[in-house]
Amino acid sequence: MIVDVHTHMVSEAYLDLLRQRGAPKYTFRGLPRGGEVIDKDGVPFFTLLPPMWDFDRRIRDMDAAGVDMAVISLTSPNAMLGDAEANAQAARMMNDAFAEARTAHPDRLRWFASLPWQDAEAAVAEVARAAALGASGVIVIATIDGVPLTDARFAPIWQAIDAARLPVFLHPSVPPGERDLGLAEYNLSPPVGFVFDTTLAISRMLYDGFFDRYPNIRMILAHGGGTLPFLIGRLDTCHAQIPACATGTDKPPSAYLDRLYLDSVVFTDGALRLCIETVGEGNMLFGSDYPHNIGDMAGCLARLEASGVDHRGTAGALFGL
Repeated sequence: MIVDVHTHMVSEAYLDLLRQRGAPKYTFRGLPRGGEVIDKDGVPFFTLLPPMWDFDRRIRDMDAAGVDMAVISLTSPNAMLGDAEANAQAARMMNDAFAEARTAHPDRLRWFASLPWQDAEAAVAEVARAAALGASGVIVIATIDGVPLTDARFAPIWQAIDAARLPVFLHPSVPPGERDLGLAEYNLSPPVGFVFDTTLAISRMLYDGFFDRYPNIRMILAHGGGTLPFLIGRLDTCHAQIPACATGTDKPPSAYLDRLYLDSVVFTDGALRLCIETVGEGNMLFGSDYPHNIGDMAGCLARLEASGVDHRGTAGALFGL
């Protein structure tokens, strides 16, 4: 079974809620050739495309690419629209929609649950509710509105995820400081900002002792882990040579690589080989980033298949398929 672990859907109801409650941080803007893009603080990052809310078209596109199953997730901004009520509403809305989609397509769809991370009590309750609805895992954005995932306020949520033994999909967004970084110019957030966001989040976790505190968490990193495969040697060297890098744990970052899974949303054979070399063949998964405008279901699958990696077995074991 070929399983796409990095693939997104939204709903019209979610987009309506984002329009109503997301401003001024999140705004919608028309494009010259038609359609819309969502901006975060003026930085474009999410082009709306019709396949994002058309499940029948999704199934047809999966058939055409030879993909058997998709583990769908709500992309950024996920359930961080604004106030606590809106965030909880967004999480419940999309989790219910994804549970219904799985019921409608039981042989083709699974889903990652979204959580209202800014309200720990509500998020813990949603972990339990989503698990009861049949969620296959949880998605988390690389920072919670600028707050690192290792912050103590999120500990109860991580404890609940750890106890439930749910896989976690770590997905980026527009990173904090986007205006100072000038990411609006050339629309630099998708090509550069996203991978930076993932890299910073997982590097902090590896230095923090996060994986010691939550021994059951297995984490899937979007876009081939950002630049983690390129930097893992540097992270280890800094852990050994710079005292501040070793204050969270006495283990080097590479000691936790067996807990990390990388998807195949990279666009060259060389980048894919580096991902495989970093985490090993047994921790590679197929991802497409469909239906975003740079998503490539057929291409990402072809590169991974050509590598000979047994991603089918890995996905099956991780999600109990």
